Amino acid sequence: MNFFRFLYYFLRKYYDSINYAIEGILHAAKTQSHVRFHLTAACFLLLLCFTIGISPSEFVILTTLATMVIIAEMLNSAIEVTVDIASPEHSEMARIAKDIAAGAVLVAAASAAIMAFLIFYPYFHYFLEYGIVIAQHGVVDLIFGTTIIVLIIVIMMKAYVGKGHPLRGGLPSGHSAIAFTWWVNVVFIFKNDLLTIIVFVIALSIAVSRVVRKIHSVYEVCVGIVVGTSITWGLYHIFFKG
Repeated sequence: MNFFRFLYYFLRKYYDSINYAIEGILHAAKTQSHVRFHLTAACFLLLLCFTIGISPSEFVILTTLATMVIIAEMLNSAIEVTVDIASPEHSEMARIAKDIAAGAVLVAAASAAIMAFLIFYPYFHYFLEYGIVIAQHGVVDLIFGTTIIVLIIVIMMKAYVGKGHPLRGGLPSGHSAIAFTWWVNVVFIFKNDLLTIIVFVIALSIAVSRVVRKIHSVYEVCVGIVVGTSITWGLYHIFFKG
């Protein structure tokens, strides 16, 4: 009995920690236009990588660079808030601290832009010579890609609406969006009617539970379902080679 209490306490604390961390991302996206820009750029970067079919090693480099830029921008925002608290009135030292933090973002963004140009240039040169050919992808790529893209879009929508928490409340329902993202993955990957129905029932149960627990309204849940389903379905129709 004590073990289960400990496990529940541990999982609850872990869940809360994740919620606080993601809420930090959501707050940054709500209040910082540069963070919103970098999140949007990361989404388009992922779509571009899918379209041209870059190599796995190049993809790792680009995603690492994109993550580095987003982290630098978020740290810059955190430093600005901290400096404003420590020095609410005008201070030369506070200005220098903010300028250095902004400079770090500039260095990260410039480095990422240069590396991205060097990686993408051969592909763009090929497309200019032979035309655009949309690359096709396997299961692992699309599970990862659809989940990340839907998550970014959910965060951006909540940031623009300005209400709710990342894992609780707000438009759209993130749980519903991700649940139906995975359902569409199952539909395309396994092509098994029974499994499709089972996973659909699970995804629908998750969505309904958000309304029953009064965490989301029916409208917020329906928008989440539409977002997760439509985006994932569209990406599979474009990129799936199965």
